[in-house]
Amino acid sequence: LFLQFAFHSYTTGFTLLNGNGTPKVEDYPHPQGQIVYGLGAISYAACVGALPLIFMNRYALKSPLTELVVKKLLPAPLLGLTSAFTAAVVRSPEFELGIEVMDRNGKVVGVSRIAGEKAVRETALSRGVLFGTTCFLPEVLMYFVQRAKLVKTPHALASVRMILIAQVFAGMVPVSFSMFPQCGKITRAELEPEILSSTEETELFYNRGI
Repeated sequence: LFLQFAFHSYTTGFTLLNGNGTPKVEDYPHPQGQIVYGLGAISYAACVGALPLIFMNRYALKSPLTELVVKKLLPAPLLGLTSAFTAAVVRSPEFELGIEVMDRNGKVVGVSRIAGEKAVRETALSRGVLFGTTCFLPEVLMYFVQRAKLVKTPHALASVRMILIAQVFAGMVPVSFSMFPQCGKITRAELEPEILSSTEETELFYNRGI
């Protein structure tokens, strides 16, 4: 539970520092509420991530099938979903208050909630893919390593697992960041009427954040 809490606290801090930046603290309807939302999202994600293992240990559910599901199959989708969830929650002001949209010359033509929702959705999806794949792929590779009996001692297996996790994470970071362009595009027809009346551009741009 502590490790899950520490992990989601770090990713939440990273998300806050690398958001769009259009909504300012003074613009929030309830500034203290944003802190509560963030802490709530971290706590919820940590509990969801740790609960299956806690439940298995608490009730001594040690069958091979239970261990396969709890230790091998569940962690990757749970980590991916909770990572996407925390990213969406801590960046919720962007789709509640909107983010700036610009023309191709960089001139700000308005603030759009629709563009904010699109930016947060894309970022949450990329974050889920990043951590879900980083959790899942090393386990698959470790299965083949153990099956081929390339490494036999527990200490060596632990070292190989850590190396695989580091390599997969290093490879997935640029992949996840490049899933959607940093400078996102949105068509004029998708935007709010008040923005449509302020520009004739058919395609507008926004900073997605990372």
